[in-house]
Formats: sequence, C-alpha cells, structure tokens
Amino acid sequence: MAARVSETIILRTYPLKEADLIVSFFTRDHGKLRGVAKRARKPGSRFGSGLERLSHIRLFYFARENRDLASLDSCELIGSRFGLSSDYDLSTGLDFMAEVSEHLLPANEINEKYFRLLLSVTDHLLKTGVSGLWPAVNYFTLWAVRLTGILSPVHLSDEDRDIAEEMLRKPVGQLAPREWSRQTLYGLRRQLVRLIEDQVERKLLTTQYLETI
Repeated sequence: MAARVSETIILRTYPLKEADLIVSFFTRDHGKLRGVAKRARKPGSRFGSGLERLSHIRLFYFARENRDLASLDSCELIGSRFGLSSDYDLSTGLDFMAEVSEHLLPANEINEKYFRLLLSVTDHLLKTGVSGLWPAVNYFTLWAVRLTGILSPVHLSDEDRDIAEEMLRKPVGQLAPREWSRQTLYGLRRQLVRLIEDQVERKLLTTQYLETI
C-alpha cells in the first residue's frame, strides 16, 4: 500500500454504509481515482468540508495495488467552492461541470490542462458570481470536449463561431464584454453536450436543470 499526497479536485461523492463516502476525485499527478472516506459523514470528520464537489484540496490517501478503491486518510483545503452552493444557478453550473468531468475523464489518466480548466472556471465564478455563469459554463464545455479529444466539426452561426474562436484563444476572465444569457452559444452548447453523451453513452442528468436557468 503506497501513501500518497495529491493536489486534488473533488468530483462526486456517494454514500456508503452509515457514515462513509465513496469519493470520485481528480488528482493533478495521477488522474481520476476513486476511494473510500471512512466516517466522512459523521460530525467532526477529519475531512470537514473538503469533500464538497469541485473543492480544491490536498488529499492524503493510500493507493492499493490491484484495488479499484483507494483509502482516503485526510485532506487540507486549498480552495473552497462551498460558497457558490448557496445560489441555485451557480450550484447547478457546478453540478454540470462535475457530472461532465466524472463521466468524461478516463481513470488513472493525467490531464494537467483539464485540471487547470476546472480551477480557472470555478475561480472565475468565485470572482464574478452569477454574472459569470454562462461564460464559465460555455467555456468549460468547449474546452472539456477539446481536451478529452472528442471535439469534431459542428455547425455554428457566424456570431457563435466568433465567440467560440475567442474562447479557444483567451482565458475565461479575458473574454470580451458582452450580454450573456442561456441563449448565448446555445447551439454550440447543445452540440457539445451531444458529443459528450455519445462518448460516455449516457444522458447527462444536469443538462435539463441547467437549461432552465
């Protein structure tokens, strides 16, 4: 059993037994992994709020050879996204990003650029709040598809093409000011979601909620 310490972004958690959690987490140095956090659901857990989805933490864990699940020991919070959860729209955006990442990222495959993508879009939301939701969601979706190698030709209006090309050139925080809404890049986003669903062979559950904001 090897002891590890990894810079990590939490993707999803699932209840296990009375007080434990199964945790899907994305590490900077080992890719996406899964593990068990014992007694994580009990008051005073040593994990605290560090296992909230998309939290940026330093995770201490034990990886077992020939075992699918690691044993999580403790964590140190680097950057919390918990404050975003108090707003329904922002929380739905985070759920969408977490679900896409959970299903699209292959296990045990390092993807440094994808790791930085998640940090950049969630940091952007912390700075901008609700006004930054649609730039972050669209930027994330386009780059998630590109960085996992499934981007294929899509049909776009001239306006959507111009915005997409800008997103591929600039960080999310440096996009030109414009009026963003759910309709902005809707055609592109719908096609990208279809590419993701075809790749993972399942419907994304969060899309229906995202598209009602």
